[in-house]
Amino acid sequence: MGGSRTALVEDLMERFPHVPREAVFKEDLLRGGVAFDASALSDTTNEAAGDVKPKSYFIFSFDHGTLPELGEAALRRPPEEIILTGGPYDLRRTVVSVRVNPASPYRVAADEDGVLGLYLDGKRISDVGVPPMPEYYRHTLSNGKSVMEVAPTIQWGYLIYLTVFRVCQYFGAKEECQYCDINHNWRQHKAAGRPYTGVKDVEEVLEALEIIDRYDTAKASTAYTLTGGAITSRVAGRDEADFYGHYAKAIEERFPGRWIGKVVAQALPRDDVQRFKDYGVQIYHPNYEVWDRRLFELYCPGKERYVGRDEWHRRILDSAEIFGARNVIPNFVAGVEMAEPFGFTTVDEAIASTTEGLRFFMSHGITPRFTTWCPEPTTPLGKANPQGAPLEYHIRLLEAYRSTMDDFGLSSPPGYGPPGPGNAVFSVSSFMDSLPALEPAVADTSGPAVS
Repeated sequence: MGGSRTALVEDLMERFPHVPREAVFKEDLLRGGVAFDASALSDTTNEAAGDVKPKSYFIFSFDHGTLPELGEAALRRPPEEIILTGGPYDLRRTVVSVRVNPASPYRVAADEDGVLGLYLDGKRISDVGVPPMPEYYRHTLSNGKSVMEVAPTIQWGYLIYLTVFRVCQYFGAKEECQYCDINHNWRQHKAAGRPYTGVKDVEEVLEALEIIDRYDTAKASTAYTLTGGAITSRVAGRDEADFYGHYAKAIEERFPGRWIGKVVAQALPRDDVQRFKDYGVQIYHPNYEVWDRRLFELYCPGKERYVGRDEWHRRILDSAEIFGARNVIPNFVAGVEMAEPFGFTTVDEAIASTTEGLRFFMSHGITPRFTTWCPEPTTPLGKANPQGAPLEYHIRLLEAYRSTMDDFGLSSPPGYGPPGPGNAVFSVSSFMDSLPALEPAVADTSGPAVS
């Protein structure tokens, strides 16, 4: 394409007119990252003092370099997310998770009037909005810890992200998922002297949530996710279901019905899943990561060894009987299907494989979701594939995802905020941006309600 990313993006917009143009830019930013001019970074290392909500590193690094490689963006934090609007493509409001890459062709910078914009190939392509510092980030817990460290919010404040266990017990080359940098991210934050709590105390979590509840007067925070690394033995004397579940139980007892409770955990046996439900969890994310059998075995060696792909899928289907199919939403890492040296070599093959997985789950009423793969450089797959998957794969996946949902008569899953371009807040992939917006309900007082 003569080195022009603009030409590639415009070609894909033309070839896939059913995919929102906003999603084309969003996927490209998620897969390849964005650079920040000094003019676009926070002016303070005190993350609670500025006007802009800073990137919290809520579980993975989601960066294309280690902290020492990010230069000023490591010392003066970039924003958690950015919003794209307007510009020559007349973009509707699009929320994008920030993945820093100093070498990206996309750059956020302020113009001579101090107005932030997104630039590609030297041309301003949209205005950029940054999240305001929420009032609850300005308050600390009684022990001095920041709310951002204990209970950061993402998706423009919609989701409270509770990574209550910062490391994973799948450890080392023979067990770690090959695209995941949770353990490295823990190590790099500790090495940089940043606060990064390994196991979060349940009382600290409740105190942080109390601060959020008190100062989030607009009730923007709607859901919380409990997550962290896989537990193969015990943490603090608890197995995985009990460890993550006891936070949910405490939250639901203290704040009944305030938030939609979600848990990301392994695909656990039916009795364990029932415990989640009994503790008050409403949505369960037993992530299946990648559909293809050979790639699952290669990329998720710990999950294959401890559970196995077939059993993992069986447990996902079983959990639908406990939570209801609509409330079981397994994630996959979109793009690792094409990672060298083991992945598919053509977009056609990768899309065919992933669509097979979508059809398998959606035929049972389960709607998976996906995170756009960020090739983090400390992971085996990131190291071998610094460019990630081709943009065309991501655009065609959005098309395949929506058409498969249509085939099975499914609508956007709960707990993700509103669907549709210009409405979506889910920031780590464009699947919600690519689904139809909800029709506004029309009040009809002429007869009995129809369900």
